[in-house]
Amino acid sequence: MFADFVHSLVDGQVTDISSTLHLFGGPIITHGRRQLAIPEGSKRLLVFVALHRGHVERRYAAGVLWPTGDDARAAGNLRSALWRLNGMGVQLLSTDKYGLSIRDDVVVDVHVISAWAARLIGGSPSRDDLGVMPWGVDALDLLPGWYDDWVLIERERLRQRLLHALEALSRQLVRLRRCAEAVEVAMMAVGAEPLRASAQRALIEAHLAEGNWVEGRRSFEAYRELLDRELDTRPDPGLAAMVRQPI
Repeated sequence: MFADFVHSLVDGQVTDISSTLHLFGGPIITHGRRQLAIPEGSKRLLVFVALHRGHVERRYAAGVLWPTGDDARAAGNLRSALWRLNGMGVQLLSTDKYGLSIRDDVVVDVHVISAWAARLIGGSPSRDDLGVMPWGVDALDLLPGWYDDWVLIERERLRQRLLHALEALSRQLVRLRRCAEAVEVAMMAVGAEPLRASAQRALIEAHLAEGNWVEGRRSFEAYRELLDRELDTRPDPGLAAMVRQPI
């Protein structure tokens, strides 16, 4: 399950005194072993600040989250949302006269996943990074039911980063001769986006590294038929050359 994958990464950064903001399937706050209810009127503010990372200007946040009415009303709504958050009993945001940010001791699952993906894409994963398998990536569910433009943009940005990370992970596993795992990871990327050429290439490379030329050829033919049916086009000639004959 993708949730288990997220938890395996997040748990390594959580202490008994830290709070965790879960945006996958959330938003939910856990503090130690307790789950805390986020005030309904404060959820969007908390999530907005978390997704934007760093320092967010108060005026900007108020204008995006409460666009109807004048600036004074938007600022009042922001103050009310902050007051409700402070009533939770745990500090989640750092605030000053001009801006807001997530406190350093609050773990945000999206940030953890993004950092894992960045290490893989950058070619500098740790041994632990290679030991967690994101099973069920097709079930990725960032803020289900949220359709704000800024959520949709972040959802797509994270999806793209995760797909790139899966492709990079598959190639890292091939280099370590963990070909069976490399095939499974590449298949996750293909399953999430079947028309994605780089994902298909990673899968074929993993099959060929394992010595399974027939499997590589079968994957290529399935991709070629899909492209022809869906887009009336052909795969890149370089991809075809990979499976032209056994290596």
